[in-house]
Amino acid sequence: MPQKINKRLILCTLLITSVLSGCQVVSVKEQAVNVTLNNERDSILTRDKLSEASLNVLSMTGREAQVCVEQPEECVNDLKDIPQILDEQLLSTASELYLANALQNAKSAECNTSVLSKTRSQEKQQLQKQNIQKCLDQQLTMLDKSIRYSYAYLFKTERAPQDRIFDNRQVQIRDFYNLAIAHLIQRYAERYETKRSGQRIQVGDSVYTLDLENFPQLKNQTIEQLMSTYNMNFSGLRSITRRDGFGSEFLVVLPEEQQSEQDKKYIADPLKHKYPHGINPNIHSARYLATTITAVPKSANSTEQILSTSEFYLKLHDPYKHEKIKVASKEYALAANFSAPYGLWLAENNLGRLAYLTLINREDSLSMPHLYMLEPYNPNKKVLVLIHGLASSPEAWIRLTNDIMGDPVLRENFQVWQVFYSTNMPILESRFQINALVQQGFAQVANNTPAKKDAVLVGHSMGGVIARLMVSQADITQDAFKLVQNTRIAQFKDNPLFKARLQMQPIPNFNRAIFLATPHRGTEYADRWHTKLARKIIRIPGAFLGAFADTLQGEIGLKEFVKELGHDLIQNGPSDLSENSKFTALTEDIQPSKNIKFHSIIGNTVDTQDTKLMSDDIVSYESAYLNGAVSNKVIKGGHSIQETPEAVLELRRILRLHLSDLGLYDPE
Repeated sequence: MPQKINKRLILCTLLITSVLSGCQVVSVKEQAVNVTLNNERDSILTRDKLSEASLNVLSMTGREAQVCVEQPEECVNDLKDIPQILDEQLLSTASELYLANALQNAKSAECNTSVLSKTRSQEKQQLQKQNIQKCLDQQLTMLDKSIRYSYAYLFKTERAPQDRIFDNRQVQIRDFYNLAIAHLIQRYAERYETKRSGQRIQVGDSVYTLDLENFPQLKNQTIEQLMSTYNMNFSGLRSITRRDGFGSEFLVVLPEEQQSEQDKKYIADPLKHKYPHGINPNIHSARYLATTITAVPKSANSTEQILSTSEFYLKLHDPYKHEKIKVASKEYALAANFSAPYGLWLAENNLGRLAYLTLINREDSLSMPHLYMLEPYNPNKKVLVLIHGLASSPEAWIRLTNDIMGDPVLRENFQVWQVFYSTNMPILESRFQINALVQQGFAQVANNTPAKKDAVLVGHSMGGVIARLMVSQADITQDAFKLVQNTRIAQFKDNPLFKARLQMQPIPNFNRAIFLATPHRGTEYADRWHTKLARKIIRIPGAFLGAFADTLQGEIGLKEFVKELGHDLIQNGPSDLSENSKFTALTEDIQPSKNIKFHSIIGNTVDTQDTKLMSDDIVSYESAYLNGAVSNKVIKGGHSIQETPEAVLELRRILRLHLSDLGLYDPE
């Protein structure tokens, strides 16, 4: 009996204890590190759920999180009535709630513009359009509030941003702020069905005015579009070069240059040609510009003023010129995306396809070479000119260009110009035309500026041959007369156009050159049976032949000049690369001028150190080697050596050496 009583007593004690404790049992177990980190750092931007920090604050209101996302205004008012909630908690949670509401609305059926169909009646279309506009208006209102609460959290609480430098919450709110700006500009364009960016954005009573003080080059420009880069993904870029910091990353898209049919014609003497506006239309300023946008209140005397009444500036910053910005009297790192303009330029122009079509003479749009400036002209940065090789395009330089943008030292000291030309053109003609084009580019650079001198020229393969002749001084006129077995050539001895192509002067703006996998003495690969067959298919551009023949005919009356001479000296670019060509015989011994420092980067796929056997499968070491080079770097790899990490690192080393020699960089 006593044993039964004891059992009952124990059971009653356990029952009473469990009831009094509310049946709460705390246990501990290990969880994966990634789960812990996700709980700390995830937010509405990375999952379909509010951050843990916001959920903890909202729990004080007794409301469900989803209810607060759908009715953020009511929940924020509830939070304001709870004195135990700190200002940082209120402002940060409100920022996420308003942004979450905007993101949720964007996914709703009411905001789905794809439902508009031409098959619907006009009445239904109009009704649907009104619903979409109403939904967009709601999103804009929520984004406006998110920006305001984010800004107030970042700059108007008792703790300054530098006091929260290690807080995960501050990083989250910075991201809310940056993304809310991106969505505000994008949704506004959708709401008013325009890509063109005006001077102001109005959301209800809120006004955001465009401010270009930190990007003065845009003041006299028409901005065609502001594009957020957050959702841009470029499959052809090995990496995206960004700089973390404050502000929303954007692209400024300027209007596309319109070329007339006159602009596309072949010009036999580009340096003396009278261009309509005095500028060669084949020199292209950057159309896609990186910018970082911040939303800053015109007046920020109090948190209440920021949240309700203050107008905002949308300030556009040039991230190439500004690494930091001043906000609320303090300096902070400026965010930037340097790869996006380059990536979009490549994607929009599809230069690789055009290069192949041009090689087989199916496109006339590349009869003249083009010079592309990849960023807004900066008078204080040295110029780096890149010339691609046979059947190629500026896409050959993707890895190098992207790495330069990712290297702070090179990005701050170099601006990249890329040449795009027809590689079926005779190399002497390409040299003449590109030489003139680059001279015209430098003619636009103001005198006594760093950009005017100490430029660097880089060429790959055929582009390396052209680059060498652009920094050399030589007159091959007499040698050409001796080499070409055609008595009628003597009639052209004193013709200025003919002589200009045979008399070479180095462009004075360069003092360093880099040659990659360059067949200075030609290549036997050009004489193999399959390449000989290809050479027969590839034709010299008709625009060049017609322009040259017409010009000479008008001056000396010889209609068949090109046809007569072509059998000996004028042939397509691939044929010129033969080690047995007359072009190679005329130019293989021409060395860069004495004031030019030059380097060679040579590929080798053969497992040997014997220089007589080394080759990149296209160009032999002996053809790529130039005596007198500051450095000759042999890298394991094929002919497209410029795409390898080792070659890019060597190029970066040489460019830093160049800056060091000029006293612009201290390697220590």
